[in-house]
Parts: sequence; structure tokens; C-alpha cells
Amino acid sequence: MSSGRMALQTTSAPNVSAALSYGDRNGTNGSDCADQDVLEWLYVFQPVYMLLITALGVLLNVFVLMVFCCHKKPCTVAEIYLSNLAAADLLLVSCLPFWAVNVFNDYNWPFGLFLCKVVNMGIKMNTYCSVYFLVLVSIDRYVALVHTMSHGRMRRPKYAKLGCLLMWGFGLLLTAPTLIFREVQHVVEYDVTACILNYPNHGVEVFCDGMLIAFGFVIPISIISFCTIKIIQALKVQAVERFSGEKTEHRATTLILAVLLAFLVCWVPFHVVTTVDVLVRAKVLGGCHLTTALDVCNQLFTYLAFFNSVLNPVLYVIVGKNFRKKVCGLFKQWSARRKATADSTRSNQSSTLKTFM
Repeated sequence: MSSGRMALQTTSAPNVSAALSYGDRNGTNGSDCADQDVLEWLYVFQPVYMLLITALGVLLNVFVLMVFCCHKKPCTVAEIYLSNLAAADLLLVSCLPFWAVNVFNDYNWPFGLFLCKVVNMGIKMNTYCSVYFLVLVSIDRYVALVHTMSHGRMRRPKYAKLGCLLMWGFGLLLTAPTLIFREVQHVVEYDVTACILNYPNHGVEVFCDGMLIAFGFVIPISIISFCTIKIIQALKVQAVERFSGEKTEHRATTLILAVLLAFLVCWVPFHVVTTVDVLVRAKVLGGCHLTTALDVCNQLFTYLAFFNSVLNPVLYVIVGKNFRKKVCGLFKQWSARRKATADSTRSNQSSTLKTFM
């Protein structure tokens, strides 16, 4: 799953997934609380959904990267951030087929320890990197619209590329627990050989979950919310004052706001459920009904988070007028190259014929 909770969730067949994921909470076993019909439906639904998201996500995000990277004009600062976001989404959807096969194989992990660690690191990196690329792009829009004159020098492509490189490194650092604690183990009581997070003790587990909530949700969402509020206020002021500004900046801002809204809709429910789940495992909350709700919502909201990786490229086309212009420009560029190649081929053939005549 996009945050590693999928790995905790999907470690056994559906009739015991709740018990294996959450264990005995307040004396109530998760499998006894779980709605087996719903879990069985989710079990059947998971592989098909993940493979569909993979096919669409790979196709759309590769297309976005090709447009940004192959266009003759260099990328703007915002486009550098969005291209890295597309790369993070591509990383996620590239890892999903392994989990689809795992679910289809009754949660017996068939790919070995190395891929158990690497695949889940890739999934976890998407969680951290995608949100921090949105932090960067929110800050960029904030500077562009709120502090246009005072900090304009900061908005340079070389600084944007450096920021993206640092975010990839930061995301890799935050996935260290996945690298350390991911193991392929035979779970005797459920007779599955699963790829699971095997924390040494409960304290380490709570710390890692707290790190996910803090660095994957609370801190970045706070920054994004602050910047978004200031951006909207600046747009309102400019509208009242009939400030023309650069149309390019306004178009880019519209696209960014759409991407931010899509991210919040897709990811906030997941992080809220993750936070509640941490409180349950810390025995702050409890109860059979809550356990049942978490078992189902954890999976459903994770699927919603997956969908964000497909939704972003669609938003680029629908909302991003500049992106559509780049697509048209790229097609014209390719058409000109094909025409030049064809003309060159015909010229060579004509020269060859004249030589033999």
C-alpha cells in the first residue's frame, strides 16, 4: 500500500487478515469482529483493482514524463516538481503488480526477501515523496504570488532540481524501517509465508507509525494548507484589483490547486484511518465495532489513495492549459522529425538511383 499499511493489512487470507494485522485488541480478536463477507469481497477485488491501476498509472505517468522531458522548451519550476510527482506515482504503480500476485497467491509471498524489501520501500517512498513534492510546488506558488518581488531569485530551475533531489533522499531515509524490519516469515497459525513488518517490540512499532503520521501527513499538510490559504487570498486580491500579472503563473496555480485538492481528497481519509488505527493499537481506543470499521476502511481508503496516481495525469490534461500546449508542441515536433527523416530517405534513394543510371 501507499504507506506500508497495505503490508500490515494483507498478510493473510481474508478470513484472518484482521487478526494478523491488528492482533488482540482489548481482548477482542480482529477476525471475530471482522465482517467476513466484506473482507471476502475485498479479497476478490484487490488484484483486479491493483492491476487496473498499474496499467492506467504506467501509461499516463510515462506519457506525462515524456511530455515534460522530451519537449524542446525547458521545464518551468512548477513543471519540474510535477514531473517528479509523476515519477513518484510511476514508482508506486510499478510496485503494485507484486502485491496483486501476492494477494492472488493467498498472501504467500513468492518473490523472496530482496523484493519484499525493495517493493515495499518503493511503495513507502511514494507516500513521502509525493506529498513533499506537493509541499515544494505549494511553496513555489506561494512565492510566485505572495512574495513575487522579494524572493523571485529562489524560483530557479537549478534550485528546483536540487530540492527534488533532496526530497528523494529524504523519502529514502524515511523508508529505513521498511528496509530493516521487512521480513518473509512463515506464519504457522495461518499457514502462509508472508512479507510482513516484523518490529522487535511494540515501542518501535508505535514510533514508526508516529513517524508516518508526523512526516507523511501532519507536517506536510500543515505547510500545504498554509500556502494554499495564502495563494487563494492573493488570487482574490488580484481579482479585486484587476491585477493582470502573468497568465502563465495563474494557469500554473490553477493546475496546482486542482492537484492539491485531488491529493487531499484521496489521501486525507487514509491518514485519518491510520491515525485512529495507531490509537487503537496503543489501547487509547478500542471496541469490536471500531475494529470492524478499521479493517474495511483501511483497505477502501488505501484504494482511494492508489487512485491519486492515476488522477494526477488526467488533471494535467483537463486543467493544465500549458500542459496541453506542450503536448501539441511535442506532437508537432515529432511530426517534423518524421517528415525530415522521410525527406532525407527519399533524397538518398534518389541520389542512389542517379548513381546507377
